[in-house]
Amino acid sequence: MHYPVAIEPGTETEAFGVVVPDLPGCFSAGDTMEEAMAHAEAAIVTWMEMALDAGQEIPQPSSVEALRKKNKQWKTWVWAVVKVDPAVLDETLERVNISLPRRVLHRLDALAQAAGETRSGFIARMALEGHHTAA
Repeated sequence: MHYPVAIEPGTETEAFGVVVPDLPGCFSAGDTMEEAMAHAEAAIVTWMEMALDAGQEIPQPSSVEALRKKNKQWKTWVWAVVKVDPAVLDETLERVNISLPRRVLHRLDALAQAAGETRSGFIARMALEGHHTAA
């Protein structure tokens, strides 16, 4: 997937700003164009993960030309396209094999049971909640 981004040129004292028009509220910045683009890619992936976790659909990318017409301010900005690996959107279940000390496994199972969840569901929820608090 290729998402167009609008880049507000930076100066000696101001960072490059990046807006992802197809993903409301998704933006980033960087001191250099390269840094701004790398941050934009990370922002897009994080936006998509949070949308999926919330049960929202991911909007399809628009054309640059259509987006330029939407906002007069963007006409003077630089446009680029950020490629996003479709695997980010892959919800396919996958079996994994992990090794844990028995005491940790017993604690994990007790926590999952207390939460009314399966071991797998509990681990997934904890990973997703931890991901959002760490971001």
